Amino acid sequence: MAMLREAFLDQVQERGEYPTRSEADRAARAVLALLGAHLVGEVRAELAARLPETFALILLNPLQAAEPLSAERFVRATAAWIEGATEQTAAWDVGAVLSVTADAAGDELTRGILLQLPPGYDMLFGRPQDTADPEYSPQRR
Repeated sequence: MAMLREAFLDQVQERGEYPTRSEADRAARAVLALLGAHLVGEVRAELAARLPETFALILLNPLQAAEPLSAERFVRATAAWIEGATEQTAAWDVGAVLSVTADAAGDELTRGILLQLPPGYDMLFGRPQDTADPEYSPQRR
């Protein structure tokens, strides 16, 4: 069952501590367009089915990625797509959007998504793996 757009954006807005829903929407669009370029096949289709229609369409018609971006480069690319963003604010945007996306997807699908991505994305999704550095703590902006 797909999450409703308002519920999705409310959660992104809350996690990202955005003052307006339009800022949450802008972050969600940029992050999901980049994510869609990294996912293929059933995993991408299944995730789209769990997202609000607006965001499902963005995920299914992604920006073309010449190569899979590392987690760090994914954050940099997000910064380039969001007007006025820095790498720090983009990391925050990515974390807010992808953690809500992971909640919508559920644990099993999120594991499938992470298998299609280069190492390091587990942190961006708010799903650190057991192998992750225990010293890591996300920086709040």
